[in-house]
Amino acid sequence: MTRSNGHPQSSLATVRIGTVTAIPRVLAELGYEPAEVMGELGVDPSLFDDPEQLISYAMRSRLIQQCVLKTHCPHFGLLIGQQTGLSAFGLMGFLVQQSPNVVTALKTLVHYAHLHVRGAVISFEEVDDEAFLGYSIYQPDVEAHEQIADGAVAIAYNILRKLCGPNWSPRDVSFAHRKPADVRPYQQFFKASLKFDAERNGVLFSAKWLQQPVLGADSELHRLLQKQIDQLETHYSGDFVEQVQRVLHTSLFTQKTTADHIAALFSLHPRTLHRRLKANGTSFQQLVDKVRFEIARQSLENSSLEVTQIAAMLHYADPSAFTRAFRRWSGTTPALWRKQNHKLDAEPAVAVEQ
Repeated sequence: MTRSNGHPQSSLATVRIGTVTAIPRVLAELGYEPAEVMGELGVDPSLFDDPEQLISYAMRSRLIQQCVLKTHCPHFGLLIGQQTGLSAFGLMGFLVQQSPNVVTALKTLVHYAHLHVRGAVISFEEVDDEAFLGYSIYQPDVEAHEQIADGAVAIAYNILRKLCGPNWSPRDVSFAHRKPADVRPYQQFFKASLKFDAERNGVLFSAKWLQQPVLGADSELHRLLQKQIDQLETHYSGDFVEQVQRVLHTSLFTQKTTADHIAALFSLHPRTLHRRLKANGTSFQQLVDKVRFEIARQSLENSSLEVTQIAAMLHYADPSAFTRAFRRWSGTTPALWRKQNHKLDAEPAVAVEQ
């Protein structure tokens, strides 16, 4: 079995330490010595003293997985996220908090998320009377995938509570992984309908909150913070291929993955988009396939979704077309891939009501 689709994996995937500074605290609360647990992976505990420090996405994933194995706590990622909010995002988080209203705040969060993390994408959508704040991982072969997703969804929940106020509540909370054996920690924290085996990780809520003013926002402070973050942006050496891949990972779920649509998002002519990708040694279709392959692998490994459901989610005309594509990418079928990479016994897809 091969675990590569022929595309080079990004070595640039990093994340600020800010969103996981709670790891030492959670370990201590569970009765474990943080330095001992981290030392087994060669991670210096002093790294967590400065939230601006960067850690590779892969190392953060291995560290969280190590914490789960050591503590035998299956919801360790959720505990990290529960203790994390906007302040963990540094300058970007402060800018978001000074936004005039919730919709501006969320668009700011999405727009500057690359300054915080590479290897995953934060998304925001508004459809009719609903809004969705989501998190997707596009870094291949990530350990502790479910733990990272749980933490990210908890952080999204905390961000929305901070921006909207204490009267806000979600319509439902979604996880793109199997239902855990014990859902009580999730029920106790979110106090909302829980959906497992969902297409995406995130929080669905009423769009009526989007025009809500952000309490305590200061327009002058927002202007000053915007100036600072714009200066940071000029120094951001983002890889164009990685940026397109990040956009595709979000757009794929909304069926807006044509070259024309993606080019428009970058204010480019489609021919220019194709030319720039070719200059970087890839093509638009290769990136679409890469993103589809990663989403398919995550769904097969972490969820109980049927192959037919995954095929539909990825907008294939029929399951056989998806199976042919998956075999081309991986050298095996989706069913065999799932069998060889099966992590946990699955429970049926379910929505859990409070």
